[in-house]
Amino acid sequence: MSIRQTCRFSWLVLPLLLIALASPALADATTKRVAWDVDGVEREALVVVPAGKPPEAGWPMVFAFHGHGGNMRNTMRRFAVHTHWPKCVAVYMQGIPGVVGIVDKEGKKTGWQKNAGDVGDRDLKFYDVALKDLLKRLKVDANRVYAMGHSNGSRFANVLWVTRGDTLAAICSSGGQGGRLIRQAKPKSIFVIAGEKDRLVPYAGQMLSVRMIRRLLATDSDTAKKDGLLTVEPGKDDLELVTYLHPGGHAFPVDVMPHVVKFFQRHKRAGQ
Repeated sequence: MSIRQTCRFSWLVLPLLLIALASPALADATTKRVAWDVDGVEREALVVVPAGKPPEAGWPMVFAFHGHGGNMRNTMRRFAVHTHWPKCVAVYMQGIPGVVGIVDKEGKKTGWQKNAGDVGDRDLKFYDVALKDLLKRLKVDANRVYAMGHSNGSRFANVLWVTRGDTLAAICSSGGQGGRLIRQAKPKSIFVIAGEKDRLVPYAGQMLSVRMIRRLLATDSDTAKKDGLLTVEPGKDDLELVTYLHPGGHAFPVDVMPHVVKFFQRHKRAGQ
């Protein structure tokens, strides 16, 4: 029987080889491929559930989105949220073809919708189904749910910010532009990663998005704190804009993840 014939949700335990991608300290964590039926299409993610008993409020949870043409396994290796934050549920989402990319004009590669309403909101529906089901099946703190993405995945994280911001505590955007989309967003803390030599998504355009975020969050550059490539700018209502502006290109800089985790750990949903 297919997954769709048996139920709308399925946990499929992955081989030990994949679990071994985690550090030895995570030997008891559970890594599973999870599949959902979304409008008749099977959508999937790799979900890493922490070892041990969850805290009273529940585990935090991070949704991670790959770039155009990417996949959930590479995202798991590259972001490695579960390694840097062992007591967090990490959800590495898998995109599907059908969205035009910068170097994929026919939309044959995997990707994510770029605006609300695109491709029937298929990816927003995917997020909705996954979030609802994981909140039901796992002990997760609904006030500590986060989204992060790279490139096209970054754009989709911004789409989530605008359309599903009430479900998120904070966002991390890498190698992508928010553009006019950001103007529709409600203020929320965000971590922005950009490479000065990015030839795929121009650095100047990414900095334009940063300036728009500064206005949205009303950050105070006079009280910003710098630590190497990292800058933390406080905004209104305890919000903050964190930027990591590195000298590299479009690739996601893996050394930034400890900073991203610390950023997430500082934030809950507003009013919680």
